[in-house]
Amino acid sequence: MRPPILRRLLRRVASATASGLLAVLGAHPAAVAAPTAAAATGLQQVTGFGSNPGNLQMFAYTPDGVPAGAPLVVALHGCTQSANAYHTNSGWTKYADLWGFDVVFPQTTSANNALSCFGWFDPADSTRGRGEAASVVQMVEYAKQTYGSDGRRVFVTGLSAGGGMTADLLAAYPDVFAGGSVASGLPAQCATSQAAASGCQTGPQKLTPAQWGDKVRGSYPGWTGPWPRVAVWQGTSDYTVYPANATALRDQWTDVWGIGQTPSRTESLPGNTTRSVYDDASGQPAVETFSVSGMGHGLPVSPGSGAEQCGSTAAYFLNTICSAYHTGVFWGLDKAAPGGGTGLPAPAGLKVTGVTAGSASLTWNAVTGAASYTVYRDGAKVTTTASTSFTDTGLTAGTAYRYSVAAADSSGAAGAGSSAVTATTTGGAAPATCFTATNYAHVTAGRAHTSGGHAYANGSDQDMGLYNVFVTHTLRESPAGHFVIADSGCQTGSS
Repeated sequence: MRPPILRRLLRRVASATASGLLAVLGAHPAAVAAPTAAAATGLQQVTGFGSNPGNLQMFAYTPDGVPAGAPLVVALHGCTQSANAYHTNSGWTKYADLWGFDVVFPQTTSANNALSCFGWFDPADSTRGRGEAASVVQMVEYAKQTYGSDGRRVFVTGLSAGGGMTADLLAAYPDVFAGGSVASGLPAQCATSQAAASGCQTGPQKLTPAQWGDKVRGSYPGWTGPWPRVAVWQGTSDYTVYPANATALRDQWTDVWGIGQTPSRTESLPGNTTRSVYDDASGQPAVETFSVSGMGHGLPVSPGSGAEQCGSTAAYFLNTICSAYHTGVFWGLDKAAPGGGTGLPAPAGLKVTGVTAGSASLTWNAVTGAASYTVYRDGAKVTTTASTSFTDTGLTAGTAYRYSVAAADSSGAAGAGSSAVTATTTGGAAPATCFTATNYAHVTAGRAHTSGGHAYANGSDQDMGLYNVFVTHTLRESPAGHFVIADSGCQTGSS
């Protein structure tokens, strides 16, 4: 039984006029729900990542032991979803742990769009240097600076409206993204207005591959390559974003790569899936399409513990095949990270030997041939030392820092980075936990209560406004059970 506010929302959606609210975002009335907040464990909200012109929220999953120079995956949720839903169900965190990379989960809310969907159809959000697209790229830059992510191996993936935004990002920022994966999504710049979005979903324009390719080339004039390697996932029974979009995506990106639309090879995969590969001039896969027979609108997952299984089933997460695994293999995430140009191996045995309120001490094993060692804190270079130990000072009490080390040759060129370790300084207040969600979701989760049609934060009793799914707030919990509004920035004590 849906609460009255959701029933009213569904009636509003069902009666949407030619503006095509549902059509714009690939949402289905039965799936409209309040986005949930990010989980307190594993997924962490990051604030202050940039000027954020698109009014997005940044969440990150950074596994322990990931060295500096690791790849980065940006994962965009679908309509009525949240960063936490994608983190929980998509399967990307399994391979982040297994293969060693960080994941950024951007989140949009009802403040941007009534159904919390990315604005793939709006040039103010989907083009280079503007709106949501620019905010996502700021998150990438933050990750490169903070986590030490390898700028040569940044990838973006998304579902439905997130898939449409993925294609737009690949077109607008081929200098940022090495590859992408569009699941039940739309070709880049298929629509440039809300009114045109519905037609894209049910049947994009009948353009030639060259015309589709021109939409990419026009998104960043003057760029001649290299182009991102693109995977396309589509269910044959998708009646929200029709399969014609997968064909248009294939035509668009094969044309950009200057290759034909006839696959170099095809093969059958689990889940009634057909994989078609389109090789570039060097014989390497440039575009791959994955057609899942009988699947409707959603992201393919395959719950289980097998190496090629991942994710969990939920609304728009459909039990067919683990798309994260096959996409990651296509991008090369399953292969060891390339070492530095020096050929020096990563130092082994990095460990934390002591901490104080303002310092952290480290040691590691010597590397044969190393003239010095470069120490990184949270991905940024801290120092170069000839020793196999280092004490970092001037730190903040009660704060977690992530360290890695690389051996350097006599010229100062660093080799491969070590596995990372985390050092938490002593003292300081217990870190707070932050939650971003609609007022309805906050009440449902027990972080707020209602009175007179308004929602009030538990503990502080701050008025959060109307109790509905249209108003979104960030709440900071500290101490346990005491919540305060922290929309301007929620400091948790760690990044």
